[in-house]
Amino acid sequence: MAHLPGLTALYFLTSLLPAYVAAQVDYAEYVNPFMGSEGPFPGLAFGGGDIFVGGSLPFGVAKVGIDTYEDNVTFSTINGGYTPEGRVTAISMMHESGTGGAPKYGIVPQMPLTTVEAPVNLLDNTTYWQKRIGNDTARVGYYAVQLENGVGIELSAARHSGIMQYSFPAGEKHILVDVSHYLPSETGGSNVQFYVSGAIDLQPGGKLYTGYTSVGGGFSESAPSTVYFCGEFDEAPDQANTFSGRLTDPIQRYHTFSDGSVPRAMLGNLSEVSGPLNNRVGALFTWSNSTSLSIKSRVGISFISADKACAFKNQEISSWNLNDTVDAAVQEWNQDVFSKIQVPTDESQNRTNLVLLYSSLYFMHLMPSDRTGENPLWQSEEPYWDDFYTLWDIFRCTVSLYHLIQPSYYQGMIRALIDIWRWEGFMPDGRSGNYNGLVQGGSNADNVLADAYVKGLPGINWTAAYQAMLKDAEVVPYNTFSYTDFTASVKEGRGAVYDWIPLGYVSSDRSTRPISRTVEYALNDFSLSQVAKGVAPGDVHKYLNRSANWQNIWAHNVTHKNFTGFLAPRLSSGLFNLTDYNPALCGECEWSAISYEGTPFEYSFTLPHDMETLIQFMGGPAEFERRLDYIHLPNTSEQDLGANGAAITSIMNIGNEPDFATPYEYNYINKQYKSVQHARSLANQYFRDANYGVPGNSDAGALNSWLIWQMLGLYPVVTQPVYLIESPWFSDINVTVNGNATLRITASGLDNQDSYYVQSVRVNGRAWDRNWLEHSDVMVNGGTIEFELGSEMTSWETGDVPPSPGHVVL
Repeated sequence: MAHLPGLTALYFLTSLLPAYVAAQVDYAEYVNPFMGSEGPFPGLAFGGGDIFVGGSLPFGVAKVGIDTYEDNVTFSTINGGYTPEGRVTAISMMHESGTGGAPKYGIVPQMPLTTVEAPVNLLDNTTYWQKRIGNDTARVGYYAVQLENGVGIELSAARHSGIMQYSFPAGEKHILVDVSHYLPSETGGSNVQFYVSGAIDLQPGGKLYTGYTSVGGGFSESAPSTVYFCGEFDEAPDQANTFSGRLTDPIQRYHTFSDGSVPRAMLGNLSEVSGPLNNRVGALFTWSNSTSLSIKSRVGISFISADKACAFKNQEISSWNLNDTVDAAVQEWNQDVFSKIQVPTDESQNRTNLVLLYSSLYFMHLMPSDRTGENPLWQSEEPYWDDFYTLWDIFRCTVSLYHLIQPSYYQGMIRALIDIWRWEGFMPDGRSGNYNGLVQGGSNADNVLADAYVKGLPGINWTAAYQAMLKDAEVVPYNTFSYTDFTASVKEGRGAVYDWIPLGYVSSDRSTRPISRTVEYALNDFSLSQVAKGVAPGDVHKYLNRSANWQNIWAHNVTHKNFTGFLAPRLSSGLFNLTDYNPALCGECEWSAISYEGTPFEYSFTLPHDMETLIQFMGGPAEFERRLDYIHLPNTSEQDLGANGAAITSIMNIGNEPDFATPYEYNYINKQYKSVQHARSLANQYFRDANYGVPGNSDAGALNSWLIWQMLGLYPVVTQPVYLIESPWFSDINVTVNGNATLRITASGLDNQDSYYVQSVRVNGRAWDRNWLEHSDVMVNGGTIEFELGSEMTSWETGDVPPSPGHVVL
């Protein structure tokens, strides 16, 4: 090739690539931004991923979209702001996505109005909520909706800023900025958000306004954090006035005020501050004489200052043309996200599968938020990330995908976790609003760090990382006495380590969630043993032994549904508490239950570091297989898991994270075809190109990342450099790994209807006899995985089963 003329050589090289790689493809057209936006799932009592619908960039700080209130919603929260039929309460700058806990953000708003006459009261937002008419429109970087008052809204977003375009009917034109606005909790509770203070200043000429809002609470039960804003209109208003009023109760579901219907907006103030009474403040902008029916606004946000918010607005959205921001967003999503996994898009492809793949990539890149340069709490040269909501959701398979296709972003996340420990004392399990919380199970940042360590993520101070992990493993965190769980800290760390160290398990009489926390603490300690191998070799034995502590709550004599041996609650005295015990039930399965968002029956399968011992405890490979078969059968579930899996009739619940790896565990008995059979069946049954398209909360893209791995034909084993081999959904897949290397996955004989069982596999051209591979095989320098697929279920693998590096028998 060295002797070919330049253009001829280029043609020759590109001809070796699939057409979809050589050509530039707009993968954004295959994203359905509504997938997971509503429910219920057909035939089920749940559905809706609570996802954010609006404008955002990958891991962006700004997530610009509507806030809504919908009566009697069938899903748990409105973290994304969007509900399918809800009345619009505002367009705001910040949201979470897919999370099922108490709402966070919905702050820095605008609301277009066509009248401010009675019964509209600027101090009672229920009087200006607007119904929607027609169908909402969304695509990557763009959202549009029509309000009942005749106003059309279009919006887009950059990294710390957004642009809104309002098309008014003839008549009055107003835009309300309510500084105290936030997303309420529709069910109330102890971790609702609360407004503390705010300010707004109208700059000379009226086109520009600045200010701040301070809001606390939400899922993280955070202290108040302050967000500064800088808003601008393309046309100066004829009138601009501030207003102020007093909250009757700072944590009410609705904002109602005692000032009556005569807001101080009529007084003509140009600035307003909440003051010692925590007054609600805002401003009303009015265009009375404008001949244009369109008003545009750009808004920047910052955790540092209003000046920085203005700079973001000016630098990131320099044009008043909305389409310029939309086009820039599409370009960034295509370049930084969608192009990392390229598949054929010609007419022979199943469009539904394309939409499932690229929509899933989209949703797993909305969170966490890259706030590097926007840390208001301490000065540091390290990256800063927030909105880990939560690591409990994403440690199982999401972060492994970040490692492959987003190594630079992922390095920033890891360094941020360590820096949070450095300055605040503990790494988070959940974090939002610049505040650690809540911890649902173990200290799962440990698992994230271990997964990155064993796969060789560069640029990490692993000595500091291990020190942060030691803090989790050895120090009881301060108990904040949260209403969520009074018994121990749910802010950070391992709240029940006071049991774990002396007893070797979490007891059922002194601690909540004893079964799920025992299982999670075991994996956390295995994570320490993995990092200790290179950082503190003398600690390996200690933490490897502690990783076997799950065996201390394995009741070998418990029988249920003709299966013997289960995880079971154990008292601090050492006795098992087996009175009326049913491993297929977990009460309300929440904070005070014996296990969290899953039954002990399910958690009995969640021990990826020591599957060898688990299979032995369940009676050997044949009994293990029989039990796996059973949990996939319909009508085996005995537990109502509410939004986390209500009406899924099998024990196996793919709508919730603890079960993510379970359908793949047939690989550990060299019956990989059953892993393919059950996992693919779950994916086909519960993931759809539809508004109800995920079987529960998306959970910051956790469910979406599970589906991506399923479509790639691989599944990562967390905390190990191991991937289980399954069956791909596309005949040709090119994955950009480790920055600039390519993993090419091909599948001959594929038919997604009936020909998808593995007949043979070749890795880097070599015949492969194992149903797993290691990270170094194809994920560092790239490589090839060639599948031969067919309709026959066959045990093609003859090599060793996947490893159990935590194998210790107590």
